[in-house]
Amino acid sequence: MVCMDDPQALDRVARIQTDWRRERPDVDITPQGVIGRLHRLADRLTEELCLVYGRYGLSEGEFDVLCALRRAGEPFERAPGELAAHTMVTTGAMTKRIDRLERAGLVTRRRSGDDQRGRIVALTRPGRELIDQAFTDHMRNERRLLDLLTPADSVALEGLLTTWLARVETPRPSSDSG
Repeated sequence: MVCMDDPQALDRVARIQTDWRRERPDVDITPQGVIGRLHRLADRLTEELCLVYGRYGLSEGEFDVLCALRRAGEPFERAPGELAAHTMVTTGAMTKRIDRLERAGLVTRRRSGDDQRGRIVALTRPGRELIDQAFTDHMRNERRLLDLLTPADSVALEGLLTTWLARVETPRPSSDSG
């Protein structure tokens, strides 16, 4: 059992909280226990996930674009705006990713048949082969990371995170009544 009075026995977030309790006893710092640990965990998970992407010469964003194209199903193509929506990035950031993937021969761009001003991004055969292999390794890596928890803890955590994320992402009614 960790003694909360022994700063050496505490994790980094608990040590920070101990300092804040001493310096600002008037402020409720309990949220920092959850948010701080989630932030640290997200950073560590990103590092672990990027190791796999790097083995395939991909950045996290490029991996995300290839996955979005692969998930589209035959013929494995989407418009850049649609790709941006499926990867949660801006179209400007998407252009840079597509440029690099195109130079690497993993995607192609062509004019849309419906709208000659529009473009379509398509996965090439080498792109599909790469993302199929990279995604398999990615899921193996995610399994390794998730197996650090018990199956029951994993299910409980997924439920909590799903609920919390839905509440954070649900727009709140504006307090401006005009």
